[in-house]
Amino acid sequence: MDKQLTYEGVTMHYTVTGNGPDTVILMHGWGCTGQTVESIRAIVAQWYRVITVDFPGHGRSTEPPERADGTPWGVEEYTQVIEKLAEEEKADRPTLIGHSFGGRVAILFASRNVVSRVVLVDAAGVKPRRPLKYYLKVYSFKLAKWAALTFLGKKRGQARVDAMRARRGSADYQQASPMMRRVLSKCVNEDLTGVMPLIKAPTLLLWGENDTATPLSDAKKMEKLIPDAGLVSFAGCGHYSFLDNQRAFATVLTNFLQPKQ
Repeated sequence: MDKQLTYEGVTMHYTVTGNGPDTVILMHGWGCTGQTVESIRAIVAQWYRVITVDFPGHGRSTEPPERADGTPWGVEEYTQVIEKLAEEEKADRPTLIGHSFGGRVAILFASRNVVSRVVLVDAAGVKPRRPLKYYLKVYSFKLAKWAALTFLGKKRGQARVDAMRARRGSADYQQASPMMRRVLSKCVNEDLTGVMPLIKAPTLLLWGENDTATPLSDAKKMEKLIPDAGLVSFAGCGHYSFLDNQRAFATVLTNFLQPKQ
């Protein structure tokens, strides 16, 4: 069933499938949609009611507006909209499954709400350690940004800044709209390691050993920080481990989530 939620200036589309007594909230990664995680939904819908979202700014959902202070949404606002969704759908103690960016939201949600279980799939949330070259690049960009906004005026200066960001940004950044570029820049710099110890639910970490977007070292750090966490990694798999080795992934996920008879 296709549904939508209107909250804080966005319309978020989502689907509800399955009819189990308990609920799973399934969240995709950045630049993807609910369709990307369809293979996961198909597994879980055998036993659960599954809510699969299109995050704001993705798929059929509208982009988030600026906050009142002129700043873009971050992980906090994305988590708030999922909390509102859980409330609207009466999803008490849901199980959360989050891939990549969806893992960020799952981490923050589970750190301050009661959930049954958490599955983090090649999840983001650990801020990477950067070399000196990276910080020199960042600060040179900030200086160029200041100069553009100061000497070219707000409109022309912002256009110059957007062009500089587009040249320097990742593929995800280059493919995003101006607003979603701002959102992405904010989210990727948020470090969630501080809230990971607050997650009390059993947590399964599923990871591709060759993941370069969120490396296996991130998963090992999460395993140490989340009190009841276990890690399963898949050889030869990358950032989309659930697609790279669907059979092994399905077996492990089923063992973790299938209701005990």
